[in-house]
Amino acid sequence: MGILEKISEIEKEIARTQKNKATEYHLGLLKAKLAKYRAQLLEPSKSASSKGEGFDVMKSGDARVALIGFPSVGKSTFLSLMTSTASEAASYEFTTLTCIPGVIEYKGANIQLLDLPGIIEGAAQGKGRGRQVIAVARTADVVIMMLDATKGEVQRSLLEKELESVGIRLNKHKPNIYFKPRKGGGVSFNSTVTLTQCSEKLVQLILHEYKIFNAEVLFREDCSPDEFIDVIVGNRVYMPCLYVYNKIDQISMEEVDRLARKPNSVVISCGMKLNLDYLLEMLWEYLALTCIYTKKRGQRPDFTDAIILRKGASVEHVNCGFNTTYTPLPP
Repeated sequence: MGILEKISEIEKEIARTQKNKATEYHLGLLKAKLAKYRAQLLEPSKSASSKGEGFDVMKSGDARVALIGFPSVGKSTFLSLMTSTASEAASYEFTTLTCIPGVIEYKGANIQLLDLPGIIEGAAQGKGRGRQVIAVARTADVVIMMLDATKGEVQRSLLEKELESVGIRLNKHKPNIYFKPRKGGGVSFNSTVTLTQCSEKLVQLILHEYKIFNAEVLFREDCSPDEFIDVIVGNRVYMPCLYVYNKIDQISMEEVDRLARKPNSVVISCGMKLNLDYLLEMLWEYLALTCIYTKKRGQRPDFTDAIILRKGASVEHVNCGFNTTYTPLPP
């Protein structure tokens, strides 16, 4: 039985197993096995041919944004509107066959926007060019998920499932769990909060599935078995995602209002150029960029050349750009 068949069998087993106290250990083991098989599926094949065009695009600018979605949702049109790059757009599917980069110039920042080929269902298992698309998406600072507003929530749930299965966690934070394998001493389990989803026995079962028999585990928040597995695997990517519903000119105002009120969502129309300015504002907020303007003593600030910093940067990060020594002012 191949890996895909094993994954399918485990998913069916999880779906038909009722969730209760009696089955929580069984479900925990199934989820651990599922994560292992999915990780094996993503490993590059040694016998795979090196032929074919890749999606390696040099990272440039102040931030990188990946534009993903199903075919014919308006990704190429959006890229052409927001940047000076012309991406082929047509009424048929799979117009874009490789990664097309563009640059959004906004508030003095250069934001690299990557128009990726359309994802199809089963992309995580290698269908279409799904693995290449998802690999590039993992390197982005923010994901823009372009959705067709006329197709409801179907596309969103399918894309979230594909990204979730390859370790991309959208709009989530890294679980606050301390985990450290060690050479001996067994499993040391502690928690600083009351746990309602995991127990010491379940944690040990999951660790044994990964052939880990000696480790130190400390839960600092009430996490699920899935989140604990993410910590063990250690290759998960946590990134913000904007859900952008395109083609709102083709649906009712009531539906537009409903979609606009959903968390992390923006409604636009590339065809009629509606609400694109608000999308840029939201993108700037999700990237958490800040403009720093410098001035010489006794002169006005230079607003023509901004220093772009990410959230959490300090004066030392600004100084690195000038190759000078940072000397703090006296109190």
